[in-house]
Amino acid sequence: MATPEEAKLETFLQWLQANGVELRGCKIKYCDSRKGFGIFSDKDVSDGVLLVVPLDLAITPMRVLQDPLLGPACRSMFEEGHVDDRLLMMLLLTVERLRKNSLWKPYLDMLPTTFHNPLWFSDDELQALRGTTLYRATELQKKSLVSLYETKVKDLVKKLLTLDGASEIEVRYEDFLWANSVFWSRALNIPMPRSYVFPEMQEARESCIPEDDGKGSQVKQSENLTKEMMCTTTQGDTVWVEGLVPGIDFCNHDLKPIATWEVDGTGSTTGAPCCMYLQSASPSPLQIDQEISISYGNKGNEELLYLYGFVIDDNTDDYLMVHYPAEALNTISFSESKSQLLEVQKAEMRCLLPKALLEQGFFPLGTQNKGENNNGKVDQVSNYSWSGQRKTPSYVNKLVFPEKFMTTLRTIAMQEDELYKVSSMLEELVGPEGERELSDTDVQAAIWEVCGDSGAFQILVDLLRVKLMDLEEGSGTEESDLDLLKKALIIDSHENNKHPSKMENESEEQEHIVMSRNKWSSIVYRRGQKQLTRLFLKEAEHALQLSQNEQDFTVP
Repeated sequence: MATPEEAKLETFLQWLQANGVELRGCKIKYCDSRKGFGIFSDKDVSDGVLLVVPLDLAITPMRVLQDPLLGPACRSMFEEGHVDDRLLMMLLLTVERLRKNSLWKPYLDMLPTTFHNPLWFSDDELQALRGTTLYRATELQKKSLVSLYETKVKDLVKKLLTLDGASEIEVRYEDFLWANSVFWSRALNIPMPRSYVFPEMQEARESCIPEDDGKGSQVKQSENLTKEMMCTTTQGDTVWVEGLVPGIDFCNHDLKPIATWEVDGTGSTTGAPCCMYLQSASPSPLQIDQEISISYGNKGNEELLYLYGFVIDDNTDDYLMVHYPAEALNTISFSESKSQLLEVQKAEMRCLLPKALLEQGFFPLGTQNKGENNNGKVDQVSNYSWSGQRKTPSYVNKLVFPEKFMTTLRTIAMQEDELYKVSSMLEELVGPEGERELSDTDVQAAIWEVCGDSGAFQILVDLLRVKLMDLEEGSGTEESDLDLLKKALIIDSHENNKHPSKMENESEEQEHIVMSRNKWSSIVYRRGQKQLTRLFLKEAEHALQLSQNEQDFTVP
């Protein structure tokens, strides 16, 4: 007797076939409770094309607006500004999940019913994120989604269900939360042919094709070729559209992917115009039953956990976000004058610090060498010198912090006398009649000339120390997290009643700490943030010491 997963899969495969999907060198099968379904190699294909999905099957904003039932009402809401592109797709997912006879049911039944992103965490699991950027982002997003549901989505979904004669169906917040998570975990940014998105433009262009043009004659001879030619006339002219592509979206992520997805507008690669296809990227034939993975992009654990509900231990693409609180600007001295200078500079109040930057710093980790050229940083700082008399710092090649963020901190750190000198220099540049308008580079150059780096580095050190304190409060040090991870015995929620059988005796139970996968993911992410904060703090403290030791040129 077929398992529930096998029964759902069989129905889905029939649905895919009925909608023109071709599984040429792969199959879809159930992996496990954590990964769900995945795509696996089934047979060798000479051209490497493993899977072909018509773009007509993609769930996009255009697809929602063209839906026979939902389209007219959604178009009206869209044109009136009540919904945007993404909310259109989430509305469709919510409604189709609730409809009893949905045409999308075979696909929707294959999707997870719960997710591992923080929006689905229990209170205990969420507490494991306390002190992180993700904790604050999750709290804000929860409030935002609940508000959006109560003020807009609930009534819109009821309205759409009524059109289907299903007004008695109960609409719950969990249905919308599910749709939101489906969208963010599975949507792709699809480069669609412009003529596919705007077919009316294609029709106008086709009418201009000369009678003696070979291709034009072919189109006129067979109206069935119109759609094929529709995608070829503007070859290379693309429109990026977010959407879900059933079939392709069952590919799981891997740091070493063996496939990529592409769009074939003309059919020259796949023989199927206007489609998305899965292309093998392996230099050798795939092994039968080998999982076919793609890359979701170079994402840190913060983004992976927030969007997809998983993390990668020792993620080389991890990053740290540092920001100067906007509300703190009102409490500093001469806040109004500094705010004006920040506005002219188009100041950035936050920055992302990728882990890879540390390889260029004072204390490289030695884990990778990207061979990046840092000469731009030297020129950038050197060119800021107003008079050319300020010496370029000896440490400039080793600085890992973005210059745009450093200029923000230099402005905030200015003392009264420095602010006066900068203002005088800028007034001189503008002229008595205001004949010149200040640029952001002008302001940055003046501030650099007067202030140097030490004040900015002191603020940066303070920001990173506070961040480390916030991260460690309640959860301990990086070493504490590492100890937890070493002792972790991970269980999935449905296995709660199974873990005692894994403990042979009481001493073994004491050596392990049973935790959910969500909590384990939180600790992996949290530990990575503590590690990066510690390492970037070390860089900032060293830069501060060097900047203080070097003689700063002072404008008379």
